[in-house]
Amino acid sequence: MASKGNATLQAMIEEATVDAYGDDEQLTGLFAMIKEHLAVPFTTTVLGVEVTVRKVDLTADSIVAVCARGRHRQGIDLLDLPLPTPAPDGAGWIDVYRHWAGR
Repeated sequence: MASKGNATLQAMIEEATVDAYGDDEQLTGLFAMIKEHLAVPFTTTVLGVEVTVRKVDLTADSIVAVCARGRHRQGIDLLDLPLPTPAPDGAGWIDVYRHWAGR
């Protein structure tokens, strides 16, 4: 996936946070867009281990990917999640979240 320009990312942030007041509401708006558009499950590699991203969840201060390997489950902050190549459909919203968070 080609990297989106800052103007595009900013426009997508505005779309996700149009009625949001403060960071908490903006985070909730971004989470809603990621949850709606990100194609899950998908497989990626974390610390050299293949995992399946089953879903995304909203915590008090971040968005996490719920990763699974066998019976094990672990939440990994979406800001830190390595994406596979090719990236899953809707991964552009992860780019938007990272831009919003200053990453």
